[in-house]
Amino acid sequence: MQHTKETLRKKRHIRLRQTLSGTAERPRLDVYRSLNHIYAQVIDDTTGNTLVSASSNDKELRNRIASGGNIEGAKAVGKAVAERAIAKGITTVVFDRGGYKYHGRVAALADAAREAGLKF
Repeated sequence: MQHTKETLRKKRHIRLRQTLSGTAERPRLDVYRSLNHIYAQVIDDTTGNTLVSASSNDKELRNRIASGGNIEGAKAVGKAVAERAIAKGITTVVFDRGGYKYHGRVAALADAAREAGLKF
């Protein structure tokens, strides 16, 4: 089996998810980053429903940011997902870094979500 960066990340994510899950009271804020975009979802794992989502590919964010593959794009997505979650009454979440290092775009998204009012 080839150990590519993506397969190693998926293994880390599976290992992380053994202890981390979202509930209705405290859902999970999941992050996925690709080369050109970054995505964030707030998920209730008990029902398997996505409650809120935001990405650098959204119509309203696509016009405001130059690229989703940089820190500025990640900050915009973090702020957007936090605003949408707070509008739905979600104030506290569990942060799921998705097997990525808490660094760069992932950390920028988390910090922007905290600044916008989410607690984790």
